[in-house]
Amino acid sequence: QVQLVESGGGLVQAGDSLRLSCTGSGLTFASAAMGWFRQAPGKERDFVATITRSGGTTYYTESESVKGRFTISRDYAENTVYLQMNSLTPEDTAVYYCAEGLRRSWSGNIASRGENYDYWGQGTQVTVSQ
Repeated sequence: QVQLVESGGGLVQAGDSLRLSCTGSGLTFASAAMGWFRQAPGKERDFVATITRSGGTTYYTESESVKGRFTISRDYAENTVYLQMNSLTPEDTAVYYCAEGLRRSWSGNIASRGENYDYWGQGTQVTVSQ
């Protein structure tokens, strides 16, 4: 059974950086695309970023508020995917979820849709104060 455990969230100030981690316990990590989504209070879950199973392709949200500030990466030896977040603003406050997708073919549109992922973590809270 696949389990995804996020960590690295917390309370930070605007302008700070955080690196979120998501470690997978199953045998499918190396053959899966890994994504990050976030859900702010009272809002729908939004796509943030995805990295393909090879690590050679990444997809990011088209949101101008995120572009250039977040970077997704993965470490196969550690079965972990990371989300480096820089220059955080209060608008980044949300629960961040990682997800694992087993399909073989990805595109930016496919990556942005949560229904294309097979497993989800429980989430980690990120709160950014003024």
